[in-house]
Amino acid sequence: MEKKMPGMMLQRKTTEARKNMVRALTGMLMAALLIAGATRATAQGKNKIGPAAPVTYDNRYEIYGGINLMNFQAGQDLPSRMNMGGGEVSATYWLTNHVGLTADYRGEAGTTPVHPNAFDINRPLVYMNMGMLGAQYRGPKNHYAAINYHAYFGASHGVFDSSTGNVPPQYLPTIGLYTNRTKGIAALGGSVDFNYSKNIAIRLAPDLMLEHFGTETRQFFAISAGVVYRFGKR
Repeated sequence: MEKKMPGMMLQRKTTEARKNMVRALTGMLMAALLIAGATRATAQGKNKIGPAAPVTYDNRYEIYGGINLMNFQAGQDLPSRMNMGGGEVSATYWLTNHVGLTADYRGEAGTTPVHPNAFDINRPLVYMNMGMLGAQYRGPKNHYAAINYHAYFGASHGVFDSSTGNVPPQYLPTIGLYTNRTKGIAALGGSVDFNYSKNIAIRLAPDLMLEHFGTETRQFFAISAGVVYRFGKR
């Protein structure tokens, strides 16, 4: 029974991550329905809602910056996950009205629970730097908002000993932490851009994160919110 427990816990956590992603995507679809409803209501009413200038989505470039939150597991056998917070910056070059190439950077930090240990280490700080490349696909859109889908792939460097100064690196696994390492990572998700003006939008973007810091690929949930700036005519 004891041997089955880690596998059961991992399966439960993986299922929870998938459920979170489904909830996020469902929210995006609900937002799309609200967008369509707002468009019809505005067309029938006298008052105009939304940006004054027409939003044409004919921009060549796009820059995004915002805050990012994600969960993570800082060791192969830790029983609990941690929450990380940080920032995200991305730049997109739109090839067509629907397809764009994106470079994305994210920096995250947070404290994690660890195993009981003789070093008196409790909730040490962990931080990660992620660099990814990929593509965006612009889906349903109108004057008020747009829904995008994206897939980014790259590498993540995790630092797990930033606040464990009295623990030799080779002993980090004994308290449950990975040693410092760089591994592959992916972000699969989408975003809803609510237009403030022709060039500026407020973005909400959920992601399913895939990482391989341990012996298998694990799934986590992330979400970011920030501002998009569009410029350059295509």
